Amino acid sequence: MSEILKLDFFQLKEKLKARTLSVSEVVDAYIQRSEDTSNLNIYVHDTFDIAREQAKIADQRYKKGENRPLEGLPLGTKDIFCTKDIPTTCCSRILETFVPTYESTVTQNLKNAGAISLGKLNLDEFAMGSSTKTSMFGPSINPYKRPDMPNRALAPGGSSGGSSAAVAAGATLAALGTDTGGSIRQPAGHCGIVGIKPTYGLCSRWGIMAFASSLTRQAP
Repeated sequence: MSEILKLDFFQLKEKLKARTLSVSEVVDAYIQRSEDTSNLNIYVHDTFDIAREQAKIADQRYKKGENRPLEGLPLGTKDIFCTKDIPTTCCSRILETFVPTYESTVTQNLKNAGAISLGKLNLDEFAMGSSTKTSMFGPSINPYKRPDMPNRALAPGGSSGGSSAAVAAGATLAALGTDTGGSIRQPAGHCGIVGIKPTYGLCSRWGIMAFASSLTRQAP
């Protein structure tokens, strides 16, 4: 695994600010890791080419001292957030051909802060599940194994299973998820990472296909 992938959020940000590391190097390292872990069925729509172009722009912003708070930091996006001109399916055949003409508020805010999305991540169909088994793309696989059953594929939890598996596998620095009845917290626990369920209404639901609008939260 690349040494870049071992850096946490703050370490990575400091190296980018100091220009001892370029955004292009970071994005390429995460894309390579995503491709190396493709057997985990994490990304359902990758945006690697777009990410590489955005990385070049981010490097120029660092060079000019115009970097924003999240400039060049690679993230993954649960495929329940509308992303302009990029398929948003909720992992359901019902929305198999849906390409939004607008961006969700949460993803737009991240873009405005300079974050770079590597693509859309797997989930249970319409976020109604706890394993990703109901996804039309098939289930994601937990990157961890049981010592006594090393050949057995384990569930990453859900519904944000692709998000949790991606972070645990090092295929993204962080990922967006949604939580109605545990869909961030449960998969985070399954994959040994941290998930946040924020105060209701703290993050806008606009542009998200919420499971239950009176309950759903969206967060990393």
